[in-house]
Amino acid sequence: MAEVLLQMKAITKRFPGVIALDNVNLEVEEGEIHALVGENGAGKSTLMNVLSGIHPYGSYEGEIFYEGSECKFHEIRDSESQGIVVIHQELALVPYLTIGENMFLGNERGTAARIDWDETFTRADELLAVVGLHESSRTLVKDISVGKQQLVEIAKALSKKVRLLILDEPTASLNESDSKKLLDLLLKFKSEGMTSIIISHKLNEIAYVADKITILRDGATIETLVKGVDDTSEERIIKGMVGRDLAHRFPARESHIGPVRMEVRNWTVHHPLYQERKVCDNVSFSVRKGEVVGLCGLMGAGRTELAMSIFGKSYGTNISGEIYIDEKPVQMNSVKQAIHNKLAYVTEDRKGNGLILGTPIRENTTLSRLEKVSRHQVIDRDKEMAAAEHYKGKLHTKCPSVEQNVANLSGGNQQKVLLSKWMFADPEILILDEPTRGIDVGAKYEIYCIINQLVDEGNSVVMISSELPEILGMCDRVFVMDEGKMVVELDKGEADQETIMSHILQNKGA
Repeated sequence: MAEVLLQMKAITKRFPGVIALDNVNLEVEEGEIHALVGENGAGKSTLMNVLSGIHPYGSYEGEIFYEGSECKFHEIRDSESQGIVVIHQELALVPYLTIGENMFLGNERGTAARIDWDETFTRADELLAVVGLHESSRTLVKDISVGKQQLVEIAKALSKKVRLLILDEPTASLNESDSKKLLDLLLKFKSEGMTSIIISHKLNEIAYVADKITILRDGATIETLVKGVDDTSEERIIKGMVGRDLAHRFPARESHIGPVRMEVRNWTVHHPLYQERKVCDNVSFSVRKGEVVGLCGLMGAGRTELAMSIFGKSYGTNISGEIYIDEKPVQMNSVKQAIHNKLAYVTEDRKGNGLILGTPIRENTTLSRLEKVSRHQVIDRDKEMAAAEHYKGKLHTKCPSVEQNVANLSGGNQQKVLLSKWMFADPEILILDEPTRGIDVGAKYEIYCIINQLVDEGNSVVMISSELPEILGMCDRVFVMDEGKMVVELDKGEADQETIMSHILQNKGA
């Protein structure tokens, strides 16, 4: 039987007005991959922040034992000195520094007076080879993909002689291929004796790598499931997470599809920096009234670029093509014109481009159409409050008050505020870009219900998603993109994962 590496006993963490962790217990054995799952707000990241010293000893109740000794970490340096390294969902890399500089930032090679750059880059190259990243350590971080940045973070952890690696949503921004590579790397590390804790909403990935699965709900430990001993099916895990059986992953909807609401014809977009490169090449598609249309494809297919360029030409240069709404040609050369034409775009990057995290729900809700809650350019606080309360109730946003800052909400509730912001603009066509990215299965179901409600009310939805089961479960028609081109249009009855991937591969071979 393996030795117990980590024990967290009766951990309780309080914030003003809320108990984030309530008597939580976690036990991790040496050399295993241990998954930590739960809905947004269940306490997973808070528990790891307690372990790493972000929430220092004395700010919580309970005990932590690592390698048999009690730990009293006061800062991250304390935990890292013991070989405990956390890789957070929001990558902590400096874009305009090299890979090597990032890897040893705060852990520099050399003396107090002088950094040894030869040792820095040589050692960085060695660690990059370990994680399978074939890039020079002298490359700027801004010039590599998100998937490669995730590998840089792991190489950075290895430079600190990691024994317990903690990954918080490591594949949230990765495509399937990059996700598989990262998970295989964790399995490789396991075979070499490393212990890992992985937090993820992607239950298929949990099933692939995890030896044990601890489920948190509402800040409390529900149970720990052992692969090969307990039922670790997705349905069983979901039941533990949400406290009930989820009979269907996608809510049923009776389609009432009407005439074509928006049609895009021969749409071509060039890259904003490399203007000779087409990111969308002669793309055409349509969406009807009361319909959910899916846009899918591999990372880099051009889906987001297409959506943003349609929405007031927010992306790209040398844009050509035609857009028709209700069979009439329209010009949307600015976001204001797009909103005027009843079009909304819900960005995939809710924290960076969608919401103002340091301001209340109330202010975020009305951002898209401030003229509706103002007079002579002065905001009417009562109208703003009424609008925020209306959408809080309509979308069942969990928050103590609409005066709460958006930064303090869970990912699922942040997504609801972002949807509220654009529903407040009274759109008839909504482009939803990765609407369930980084949120748990229960919150996903609620977002799906909101999408169904929107189309039941006669609106049209274009849904971009990297998760094919989501596209297949929610959409009436599916358009497949690859390398900037529209490859195929499939009706709901003929769309499945194998068919979609075969069309993508055929395009690559063309």
